[in-house]
Amino acid sequence: MARYRGSVCRICRRENMKLFLKGDRCYSDKCAFDRRGYAPGQHGQRRRGKPSDYGIQLREKQKVKNTYGLSEKQFRLFFQKADRKKGITGTNLLVLLERRLDNVVYRLGFANSRTQGRHFVRHNHFRVNGKRVNIPSYLVNVGDTVEVSEKSRKVQAIIDSLDAVIRRGLPQWIAVEKEKFKGEIKSFPVREDLTLPMQEQLIVELYSK
Repeated sequence: MARYRGSVCRICRRENMKLFLKGDRCYSDKCAFDRRGYAPGQHGQRRRGKPSDYGIQLREKQKVKNTYGLSEKQFRLFFQKADRKKGITGTNLLVLLERRLDNVVYRLGFANSRTQGRHFVRHNHFRVNGKRVNIPSYLVNVGDTVEVSEKSRKVQAIIDSLDAVIRRGLPQWIAVEKEKFKGEIKSFPVREDLTLPMQEQLIVELYSK
């Protein structure tokens, strides 16, 4: 499957917002967005004209898609699933994205970015309810437990990520036991739990055309 392999710092600069795609680096003085807070490319510092309604909707979709590290096809499939569920489609979409195992691993502090979380999941570092799961798009449910497998508890990157999770903070819908390398899904997230500025209604409007 095609995946973006360029500099992820360019994505933040393009969206004019820090998306925290590089983990601890985003909190340091090395953050490219803090040092060069303008669009990438030769003409990035030029004053931009007023975007169209379509352009605003497209940028919002790209921002959310890049935040969770999905391809266009994956994102559209998640939107279609959200649209079939009862409730507000935009909120359903964000909740589904938050329930992805790679995101949950990141939220619990076992990885310092969603990209690293995806890498860890694919390499069999985690168990869900005692069973090995290596599918990043696996959707967790209320009451599920996510834990680092016994052999992986000595991986330094996971230990370092757990030590740094205090900086990010834990969402209210999950709980973690650092000593046991274990987390639990207490409830599904609600819209107020998602602190990154996202206007999901613009995405619904884009796909409704």
